Amino acid sequence: MVLVLVLALIVLVVALVILLIVVLGRRRPAPPPAVPRDPFAAEDSVAGDPRTLKAGDLVEYLGTRYFVRGSLRLREGGFTWNEHLLDADTAEGRKVWLSVEEDPDLEVVFWTEYEIGDLRPGARTVTVEGVEYRRDEHGTADYTSEGTTGVGARGRVEYVDYEGPGGRYLSFEQYGGGQWEAGLGERVPAGTMTIYPSGG
Repeated sequence: MVLVLVLALIVLVVALVILLIVVLGRRRPAPPPAVPRDPFAAEDSVAGDPRTLKAGDLVEYLGTRYFVRGSLRLREGGFTWNEHLLDADTAEGRKVWLSVEEDPDLEVVFWTEYEIGDLRPGARTVTVEGVEYRRDEHGTADYTSEGTTGVGARGRVEYVDYEGPGGRYLSFEQYGGGQWEAGLGERVPAGTMTIYPSGG
């Protein structure tokens, strides 16, 4: 009789242990909450990292593909930024520029050339095509050129930057004391640009 009770007790303990293992196995800890990430982060961004652009890369923006023909690496004191000459994969072959800088957040701006006529930098505000731009920065930077950019291998550029509403910009640049050139810029929203590295 005692033996039967002992065996029954062992069977009961084993059954309780199995039940406990099954119940605890179903309870899994909740996954940690998602951490907000930088949309331009290099680690796993499917859009690519604009900070690594170089000649030969391909950029897709608003349905048009652009080849990076060359890059300007600019430095003013301890501050650096890049400007890339893009050539559209279209019949017109329209050339545009893309600037990439961190100040401190990453800012990518798509630039198109603007015929300035007799317009020159200097005023505190400038109105172009009905948009008023406010003078933001003025300085001189050293640059080195890679690939095709239309300027020398190295030199200095004076710039005057204006900022408008809604992520719009106007910039004047003068390379090596030459003529002033101007461009109209629009900030590139996160997720609207895809970069395909050339692998070279």
